Amino acid sequence: MAGRFAPRPTRTKVRGGQVAVPGAIPRPASGPGRVRTLAPDGPLDLGLVLGPLRRGPGDPTFRVTPDGSVWRTSRTPAGPGTLRVVARGAEVRGEAWGPGAEWLLDRLPELLGAADDPEAFTPRHRLVAVTRHRRPGLRLTRTGLVMESLIPSILEQKVTTDEAYRAWRLLVRRFGEIAPGPAPGGMCVMPEPRTWELIPSWEWHRAGVDDKRASTVLRAVRVAARLEESVRMEPPAARARLEVVPGIGPWTSAEVVQRSHGAADEVTVGDVHLPGIVGWALAGDRDADDAEMLRLLEPYAGQRHRAARLILLSGRVPARRVPKMPLWDIGRL
Repeated sequence: MAGRFAPRPTRTKVRGGQVAVPGAIPRPASGPGRVRTLAPDGPLDLGLVLGPLRRGPGDPTFRVTPDGSVWRTSRTPAGPGTLRVVARGAEVRGEAWGPGAEWLLDRLPELLGAADDPEAFTPRHRLVAVTRHRRPGLRLTRTGLVMESLIPSILEQKVTTDEAYRAWRLLVRRFGEIAPGPAPGGMCVMPEPRTWELIPSWEWHRAGVDDKRASTVLRAVRVAARLEESVRMEPPAARARLEVVPGIGPWTSAEVVQRSHGAADEVTVGDVHLPGIVGWALAGDRDADDAEMLRLLEPYAGQRHRAARLILLSGRVPARRVPKMPLWDIGRL
C-alpha cells in the first residue's frame, strides 16, 4: 500500500530535472549492441543529469526501467538510435543500437556532463549551498542535438506542462518510428523533419496543439539543418539563430541551449513561475519579475542556469495563491 501511494515529485523538482532512477541490478543481455564504458571523474547522478531530457512520465523517447537503466532514443545525423545507460559502481555503461549507435556512444561523455565543470560554481546563498551539498551528482548534460529539444519546447509555450507532455507523447507515438534494438515497449524515435511537415492540421488539433505552436514547429523543421548547425556555436550565438524563426523567443531558445549545449549561464526568462520561485528562495519576494530574478542571480554570472536548477531542486517555493490553471483540450472542440 505504501508503494501505491508514494508521494509524487513536486513541480519544482520536475522543472529542476530530477528523475528517480532505481539502483542497478543485473539484467540479461538482449540483442547485440555497441558498448562503451566510462569512469566519471566525480559523483554522477543519472537521474539528475538526464532528467531534463524527459518530457513527462509518458515520454516515448525516454524511459527508466526497474533495473536502473535509463533508455533514450534520438534522431542523430547518422540516423535513429537507441541508447541505454546504467551506472554500476564507479563505472557507467552505455549500449546503443541502430544507425545512430556510434554517434550516440561517441557523445556519451558529454551527455553525462563531461564537458561541464561543477567546480566552477560557488554558492552565494545558504539554500543553494545546502542543495548543492545534497546533490553532488548534478552535472549539466550536452546532447549535441537541437531539434529534439526545440520541438517539445515549442509545444510547451503558453500551456501547462501536462498539456505539452500529452501533445509530445501523442505526436511522437503517432508519427515517429519504433525505437531500434531491445528498447522497452512503446518507445519511439521522434519524427524526422519531413514527417513533421506532413502532419495534417487535424492531427495537431487532436493532440491539443493550437495553430500558433503548430506553425512555429513547421517553420522550424523547414530550416532544421541550419538550426542543427547552431550546436557548434557559442550559446548566445545559437540562441540568436534560433530566435530568427518567428515564434521562437528567449524562453524557448534558453530551454533548448540548456540541453543541446549544456549552457551553464543561459537562464530562462519569460517563464510564468521561475522568477517568483527564485525571488522567494533568495529574497522572500514571491512577486519578483524577470528583471528582479536576473538581479538576484547576478552573483552567479557564468553559472546562472545551474543556480536556478539548484533552487528548483531545493523545493522551496511560495504557497499557491490561485487555483491551478485548468486544462483545455482543444481536440474535443
